[in-house]
Formats: sequence, structure tokens, C-alpha cells
Amino acid sequence: MPTTASSPKHSTALEQGGAPAHALGDVTASDSTLRRFLHGLPGVDAVGLEARAASLGTRSIKTTAKAYAIDLAISMVDLTTLEGADTPGKVRALGVKAVHPDPTDRTTPATAAVCVYPDMVATAKEAVAGSGVKVASVATAFPAGRAALGVKLADVRDAVAAGADEIDMVIDRGAFLAGHYLKVYDEIVAVKEASGAARLKVIFETGELSTYDNIRRASWLGMLAGADFIKTSTGKVAVNATPSNTLLMLEAVRDFRAQTGVQVGVKPAGGIRTTKDAVKFLVLVNETAGADWLDNHWFRFGASSLLNDLLMQRQKLATGRYSGPDYVTVD
Repeated sequence: MPTTASSPKHSTALEQGGAPAHALGDVTASDSTLRRFLHGLPGVDAVGLEARAASLGTRSIKTTAKAYAIDLAISMVDLTTLEGADTPGKVRALGVKAVHPDPTDRTTPATAAVCVYPDMVATAKEAVAGSGVKVASVATAFPAGRAALGVKLADVRDAVAAGADEIDMVIDRGAFLAGHYLKVYDEIVAVKEASGAARLKVIFETGELSTYDNIRRASWLGMLAGADFIKTSTGKVAVNATPSNTLLMLEAVRDFRAQTGVQVGVKPAGGIRTTKDAVKFLVLVNETAGADWLDNHWFRFGASSLLNDLLMQRQKLATGRYSGPDYVTVD
């Protein structure tokens, strides 16, 4: 579809993301065109979605393939601490663990990133210096997102100034659920601009969006606005990442790339605690989006306790036995 000359503000996000200037550009020209597009997306067959997610979750991964999957999952972890009681010491320890998850085995891959609040970015950056591990920062009044846009953008700029490589923002769920899609879109575009060179992950808080149709709409809205990643949740509500909502988001990024040529990553977060869970999600990625997403540039796990289980299972494969309780650190 051609981009309309009368709407430069709402035609830039796709171009900044690398899509052809004509690809879907006019759907964000106004609130009505955006609403028409989002509500024109195919409805989600909830029964079929959940059945497919459950079916893919039964795939069995053994021996060499399992070892590969464990190392891949470790490399995709955003090792996260987002607590009011976070201290510089805790963040430094987390950074050290991200760089060398198993200090007794230097063949263990590093995690993808450490994820912290903006005021801890500088500390995390120092802890992972020279390692290639990224520092991600939640921003935009995480986790509720209930703040004025100026406050949210200041939050982002502070994190970027401190050295954040990635920004995890939360959308205004109230605006989205009220149908104010262009407001949400404009806010994501503004945060993307404030993020500069940092990659932007857009968090939907899928547990608060109520329906699969809303998750599909939010996915497309985030991608239209220039998200580098779409992310399920903050980990701070009752329902976080599930195989079904992640499968739906994987379908969205696959279809978006087919239509625009732009690849967008996916990050399920919250509630993924075991190696078995992680492997199920990797199967979802491979079978839905494809092998192009089986890389930590395009797929992440937002997790804290998951890494410990991955390390325990990795040692079990290597030695034939589980290690003692002191083998991994308690985060």
C-alpha cells in the first residue's frame, strides 16, 4: 500500500525499522485507519491455537539435540532482577553470573543480557564490560506504565545515557483496551526515538489483554511502531508467558516479515522456570517462525530461576548425575 504524503508522522516507524516505505505505511495514517487494520486481522481460533501449542509441547528432544537446546536456551536468557531490594552488589553478582554462568565449566555460553532497573544500568554495564553480554533496562514507568509520556521518555533517556543496550518498555494497557490505538502507537514511536541505538522490546502484559485477538492486535501494533522485539509480559502479574500466547506472537512476527521484509524478535517472560519449559518454547520457535529466529538476536527468555535449572541439566548430561545444592548460585 502506498504511504500517504499527508501523514509523515505516522509513516516513519516502518521506514526506521528497515521496511520498504510502502509496506503497510498508510495503516497508521489516522486512528480510524489503524483501527480498521487491527480489527481486520483474522480472528484467533482459541481452541486451535491452544491445541497446536499443546501438541508441539509433546515433542521429545534427546541426547545431542537436548545438549544443543540447553546451550541455545542459556544463550537466550535475559538474566533479570527487578526488585525494590536490588543492590549494587546483587547486580554485580548477577552480571558475573551472566558472563560465566558455570565458573567450573568455561564452555558454558554466556547469557544474552542482564535486565535491571535504569538506576542499576551503570553497575550492570561495569559488571559485564568486555564480555558481549548486553545490558537491558526496563523503562516507561515499569511495570504499570502509569505515567505521563514525558516521564516515560525521561526514564528511557536516563537508561540509555547510563549505557543500556536494550530498552524494555510497557505499553499503556488502559489506552489499548479503550481502543486508543494511535495513542499507544505514537508512544511506542516516541520511545523508539528516545532509545537511540538501543534495541526496543515492547511489553504487552498479555495477561491483562483478556483475549487472543487483543494479543494479535497488540503484536501488529508494536511491530508497526518499530519494535525490535515484542514481549509477552513483565513477570509481575498472575498470567505471564504461556505456550499459547507465545505461539500467537511467533505467528505474528512470521507474518509481519512475510508482508514487510522486517524481522522482529520475540521474548516470552515470566513463569518459564525449567529446562523442559524452555525446550518447549524453542520447539514453538522452530516450528512456527523458523530457524531464523533460533538465535538470541531474535529470541529471548525473560527469566531468573530458569538459568539455574538449565545449568543443572547441562551438568547432568555431561556427568550422568545431578550436582549438589551448592552447584548453582541462589539469585
